[in-house]
Amino acid sequence: MKNNLYTKNIPDPDILIRTGGKKRLSNFMLWQLAYSELYFLDKLWPDFKPKDLNKILKHFYKTKRNFGGI
Repeated sequence: MKNNLYTKNIPDPDILIRTGGKKRLSNFMLWQLAYSELYFLDKLWPDFKPKDLNKILKHFYKTKRNFGGI
């Protein structure tokens, strides 16, 4: 299946950050995001600051990821 995607030569993302307060993916890269960490922020993109990214990355690095395993 992956070979049929436009992103077949690009690694799947480890993290997705969505601003604007919407808690949905809207069919955006569903296959590629299967094992990604998802972060939803209530602030709009122009208000997203480096400190927000740093906070998310700190949380991400503390997360134990098992990629579907138990």
